[in-house]
Amino acid sequence: MKIAFFDTKPYDRIWFEPGAKQLDFSIKFHEVKLNEDTAVLAKGCDAVCIFVNDVADKNTIEKLCQLGVRAILLRCAGFNNVDLKAAKGKIHVLRVPSYSPEGVAEYTIALLLTANRKIHRAYTRTRDFNFSIHGLMGVDLHDKTVGVIGTGKIGQMVIDILRGLKMQIIAYDLYPNPNLDVEYVSLPELFKRSDVITLHCPLTKETEYMINRDSIAMMKKGVILINTSRGRLIDTKALIEALDRGKFLGVGLDVYEEEDDFFFEDKSNEIVTNEDLVRLTSYPNVIITSHQGFFTKEAMEAIATVTLENALDLELSRNLQNEVTI
Repeated sequence: MKIAFFDTKPYDRIWFEPGAKQLDFSIKFHEVKLNEDTAVLAKGCDAVCIFVNDVADKNTIEKLCQLGVRAILLRCAGFNNVDLKAAKGKIHVLRVPSYSPEGVAEYTIALLLTANRKIHRAYTRTRDFNFSIHGLMGVDLHDKTVGVIGTGKIGQMVIDILRGLKMQIIAYDLYPNPNLDVEYVSLPELFKRSDVITLHCPLTKETEYMINRDSIAMMKKGVILINTSRGRLIDTKALIEALDRGKFLGVGLDVYEEEDDFFFEDKSNEIVTNEDLVRLTSYPNVIITSHQGFFTKEAMEAIATVTLENALDLELSRNLQNEVTI
């Protein structure tokens, strides 16, 4: 099998090259992202392997099909960047449904603790030998109410950790888990009751911009908001307006709705003209990280293993257990 690998980073090769060699697969690594213009790089390949910021829209899929590409191998769980309607009946879409949910959950708690106790600011200060603690005050999380939106594998792991912090947990999910010992509530009730809100749901038409002007208006003043899921769950402009009004005690973002041109890239020598992103970095109570919640050794190894197993299933005409269908 020949695979065109898009949006390649050095750490991708560490796990994919040995695995491909073992299976006698041929991988062409490309640093550029997949889109309508770069799809031609998949010529002669059986599949393309893409990540969260690659674009597999209708036009791109049509070009891939014209080139004889049989499958899109997502090395991630989310598939909002793939036009599934355009792919249906034309090209297989395979994903990695789970890779170290523990890692993402642990990172979520790290963001929560950092945003609350201003650890990022304290670190910067002490490197300049400024040991003042003025402006670094947080709140006790013990006995506070945390609203968990999305109770899949990651959400459940987050809940397990939050129990250890002795927080009061409420949750919302379109499909509540009857076996999960947690209080499910409506979204409006979750927004009104929560001292902390953390997002762990996929990006769909129903969840896009679920954090907006109306939902923010329902929240308590001094709420902490954490997002390690997908950027477009939050309306950035509404978030900025609320930050200007002092609505949030802290905001922790590992994702951003316009992250495609920035996250996973080094832009330190460039002038960033994305006004909303620049604005967000200016708030002392906002911490932004570069979509690294998943980034552990265990997760990267699992991603490579499952992605290549998906490719092997396709090659051997086996049941495609990780195929995304609509």
